[in-house]
Amino acid sequence: MDTQRVATDRPTTHSALRTARTLVGAYLAVSALAVAALVALRDHPTLVNSASWVRASIVLVTAVLMFLFARGAARGSRRAWLRLRIVSAVMLVAIVVIVSLPGFLPAWLRIEQGVCGALLLAVVVLVNRRGVRTAFAAS
Repeated sequence: MDTQRVATDRPTTHSALRTARTLVGAYLAVSALAVAALVALRDHPTLVNSASWVRASIVLVTAVLMFLFARGAARGSRRAWLRLRIVSAVMLVAIVVIVSLPGFLPAWLRIEQGVCGALLLAVVVLVNRRGVRTAFAAS
């Protein structure tokens, strides 16, 4: 149980965390759709490779975790907020690296990862805003 709860009732903080939770929910939905697409396209080796399965699985698991962190942060959990900050930034960097590797993923999955990266960039910006950091500071 997280005993470090903070008030997130300031309008700007509440709005930023609610928006971040929505964006992470979209990231989760896009990630789940990618796994569903992999299942549907599994018999097409030009569209699905082993790296696709590994990458999509990792992204889906982290998306579920990030959604839980975003929900906790929106409820005032400092630990959830810290985890969301760390995992969203790490996943954003990983997506940038993975998408930039030529031939590693099929084009359609690189596009999906680009969408995920854009969603996470917005999350990283929101959860690191001064007002949000101030709300969770020294709690």
